[in-house]
Amino acid sequence: MKDDYKEKLLVNDIYRKLSVAYGPQHWWPAESAFEVMVGAILTQSAAWTNVEKAIRNLKAAQVLSPDSIRNMSFSELAAFIKPSGYYNVKARKLKSLVYWLGENYSDDINRMAETETQKLREDILSVYGIGPETADSILLYALGKPVFVIDAYTRRIFFRIGLIGEEDSYNDCQRLFTSNLKADAALFNEYHALIVKLAKEACNKNPDCDGCCLGEICRHGKS
Repeated sequence: MKDDYKEKLLVNDIYRKLSVAYGPQHWWPAESAFEVMVGAILTQSAAWTNVEKAIRNLKAAQVLSPDSIRNMSFSELAAFIKPSGYYNVKARKLKSLVYWLGENYSDDINRMAETETQKLREDILSVYGIGPETADSILLYALGKPVFVIDAYTRRIFFRIGLIGEEDSYNDCQRLFTSNLKADAALFNEYHALIVKLAKEACNKNPDCDGCCLGEICRHGKS
């Protein structure tokens, strides 16, 4: 049996085991595509509970829209998103995003979603403060594009399993999933959400290998 076939079987088996263990995740929690885009920036180096506080502030003030964020001052925006941390830098990132969205798509996210995925990804990556993980989160969760998101949880879990190396690039890690799964946004969404769930429930910095549903196939768990 070829190694790439074994890899494909393992990647799919991991998804099945996670699905059985945790069930549907219904991720990303948001009321609109724009809210997802804002959350993708605010969650950089932040716990999701703090991101939720920042988003609640924006909603309470009725300013969770591209136009409102574009027209408020940096200091006002920074105050609203302060719970998410690094609020001055993130205010600049959000400003950059909404100016880009206005200039290129007149704030029409549906029109944005019609753009070819690779071109759109390159364009989003040109926005200040947006790297591959944030761009892919926007593409997958806000726009429904079949792009797999690689985050610290994914790297940690799949390194422990033995499918990702410490020096593997973001693109190398992403290919592990895109090469072994059908290109389906709903599948990528659910798989990544299940990875996040596992990281929080068992495979954290001090893993509970005895309580992990992947223990029997994980290199770290076996050791």
